[in-house]
Amino acid sequence: MTPLSEKPTLTVSWYNLPGNKMANGDVFNSRDKHLAAHKDLPFGTPVKLTNPDNGKTLTVTITDRGPFVKGRDLDVSKAAAEFLGFTRKGVTQLQYEVLPQATS
Repeated sequence: MTPLSEKPTLTVSWYNLPGNKMANGDVFNSRDKHLAAHKDLPFGTPVKLTNPDNGKTLTVTITDRGPFVKGRDLDVSKAAAEFLGFTRKGVTQLQYEVLPQATS
C-alpha cells in the first residue's frame, strides 16, 4: 500500500456557479455536491480526492471543463471543498486517484 504522503497530488480550487450550464450539458445545481471540472478527463469519471491535512476523502464526478487558471488542475464544487476542508484557502494540494467508470 502506498503511504498517504507518497500519493500523487493535484492543485485543486473550488467554484460555485448555480444555474450555469456545465460542459456536459447539465445545469449546475448546488444540491449536486460531488462535482468537478477537468480539462481532459471524460465526463462521468469518478476521482477520489484526499486532503492530506485532515485525512478527509471524497469521490467527485467530472461534469465540467476547467479550471482555466494557470497552475490549477481541478475545480470542485463548493460543497466538495467544504467537505474536504479547504474553502477558506481557496486552492490546495489534494491527493487523487482516478477510479474506473461504472458500466451499464
